[in-house]
This record gives sequence, structure tokens and C-alpha cells, in this order.
Amino acid sequence: MTTAAVVGTGFIGPVHAEALHRLGIPVRGILGSSPEKSQQTAQKIGLEVGYESYQAILDDDQVDVVHITTPNKFHFEMAKQALENGKHVVCEKPLAMNTEQTAELVQLAQANPHLIAAVNYNIRFYPMMLHAHELVKNGDIGDIRSVRGGYIQDWMMYDTDWNWRLLAEEGGETRAIGDIGTHWMDLVGFVTGLQVESLLADLATFVPVRKKPLQAVATFEGKKDANRPVEYEDVEINTEDWGAVLFRYAGGARGTMNVSQVTAGRKNQLTFEIAGSKASLMWNSERPNELQIGHRDRPSEILLKDPALMADRAASHSDYPGGHNEGFPDTFKQLYRAVYGYLAAGDFDAPRPFPTFEEGHHEVELCEAILRSSNNGTWETLA
Repeated sequence: MTTAAVVGTGFIGPVHAEALHRLGIPVRGILGSSPEKSQQTAQKIGLEVGYESYQAILDDDQVDVVHITTPNKFHFEMAKQALENGKHVVCEKPLAMNTEQTAELVQLAQANPHLIAAVNYNIRFYPMMLHAHELVKNGDIGDIRSVRGGYIQDWMMYDTDWNWRLLAEEGGETRAIGDIGTHWMDLVGFVTGLQVESLLADLATFVPVRKKPLQAVATFEGKKDANRPVEYEDVEINTEDWGAVLFRYAGGARGTMNVSQVTAGRKNQLTFEIAGSKASLMWNSERPNELQIGHRDRPSEILLKDPALMADRAASHSDYPGGHNEGFPDTFKQLYRAVYGYLAAGDFDAPRPFPTFEEGHHEVELCEAILRSSNNGTWETLA
């Protein structure tokens, strides 16, 4: 049976492991930033091995698939080494720090077509998103005219909020765009099939100096320490808290995206509204089991997640009947169902039903174009 190992013991690493467990995929072990952290996490989540090094995973003949959930700066080398050692890869987004790195990973993946090279854009795998994709594909909303929406959070609102993603050398030159904007762009591209031709961006850093705690703070955990005495050092921040982007798509459609990590009260909200010549689609990730379908000449609808009422592909990635909600952890499970199901089928010439390294490369291309546009105040054209 195919066996996985997870790299990263922070917020997302255990999420990967838990989703794999739910599918019955064996997870042999996990690697943290130190052997002690590896052992502690392995024991906590019930894994056999707490690895001492990444090389130990590469040398482990029992491991077939490596799930990479580390800070972004490690993605390139880890994904490259895994593929070179004949292991399948599921890598968190963004795929790497820049397009030079992502292009090399795409070439390596294409040279090894018998290996899985997937990027963890899990939001595609909410059942309602798979259904929305089918509605657009089947022409139910007509020709797409415009898309608007965004991804909004508040976990970086205060100058005492800290995370490794704040630093360009750890996470890349874009932060709000690279971390959450890529999710929005990937999802909208998946649902609509639209390709960006050009874009105009405006990025802003509203908290230019932050107080870095002298002890480590886990992702999303900073607010829990708000009332504890903490020693800080001031650090200048060069990555954006907020961004707005205008898109021109091939075929004439238009789009707008807003991202923010400093909007009070928004914990993790992705929204979009897709306007077509026949109907529109509206979705809010804080109500993920509802898809609004807008009409001009009859009452609009709210479709509640129900496999009996959904497209076949969406129904096949929905494990519970109507009225039984599926949420964030389930998207990981459904993404890995697509990945490991494809692997089990063994036909590597078949279309890949999951986000690939090529798509991961494209998202980093978009990030770099957005950064250039904001810096230069000009429209940027994509190849």
C-alpha cells in the first residue's frame, strides 16, 4: 500500500496527516524543525516515526509520497530532492519562492511523468466548488462577463502579531497575495477556466514595523498570548498586509480581487461572484455548503450541498448526505482522494484531477506580475 510522510509540524502538517488517516493512507512519520519536535508531534498524532532529518525520509524505502508543509523557502529544494529520489510530492502553496525555482520544478516533474507532482490548493475540493466548476463547464451560466471577490483575514491586524510569513526571506516577496491571494486566483481559474491576460495591482503595508517576540509563535496562535508578558524586538516589514488587483481575462471578461490580513472580524473568508450572460454564481467560504445561483427573470436559488442534487464529480467528493455539512478538513481529504486514487489507477497519461506543478508555477507567475504592477504603477501583461 502507498505510504506517506509529512514534513512540517506546524498548523498544516498535522492537517495533512489527519486527512490521510481518514482515507486509510498509512502515514509513516513526520519531520519537524528539530528531532525533538519530530518525536513530540509523532507521539501526539500517533505516528510511528519522528524523523531526525529530511534525508532520513528520502532514504526510507517505505515512504512513497512526501507531503511538504514547511515554510515556503524550503519548498524548492525539498520538492526537487524528493522527485530526484523517485518519490511522489504533494507540496503546500506557493510551490516555491520565485518562477525560476517553479520552472525548474515543472521541468523535473515533466521529466518524471510517472511521479505525482501536486500543489495543495485544497479549496478547489469543497463539493460546491466542484459543482460550480461543472455548471460553468456545461454552459449553465453562459459566457462569463466578470468576477469579483477576495480573501480576507484579521490575524495580522496588530503590530504584535507575528509569523514567519511576514519576512520576505522566509515566505517570498508577496505575503497576503502569495499566502491567500493565490488560493483565490487558483480557485477562480479552476471554476471558470479563465486565463489572465493582464493585471493592475496596488499593494499596501499598513503595519510597517512589527514587534517580533523573542520566542517562537505558531501560526494563528499570537492572539492567545495577547495578555502574557512578552519580550519583543522591532522589525521592519516589507511584505504587504493588503492588496487589490484588476484582471483582464482572455475573451474579454474582467475581474477584481481584494486580499487583506488586517480586517477585524474576518477570520478566514474567501468570496467570489461570477457573473455570466445567463446566470451568476456566488460563494462564501464561511458558509461553504451553500452555492448561490442568481437569475434575472426568476427567483434566485441557494443550493445546499446534497450529493443527490450535484454533478457526478462533485457528488463523488462529498461523503455525507444532504444536510450534513463538510468543511475545511474535508477539502484536504478530498484532494488526497483525487491524488491517491490517480496513483492507484496507475495511468499517468490520464488528465490529472488535482492541482499540478504547472498550475503552481502559474500562480507564482501571477504573484510576480502583481508585485511588478504595484511597484511600477502599470498594467502587466502575462504570456
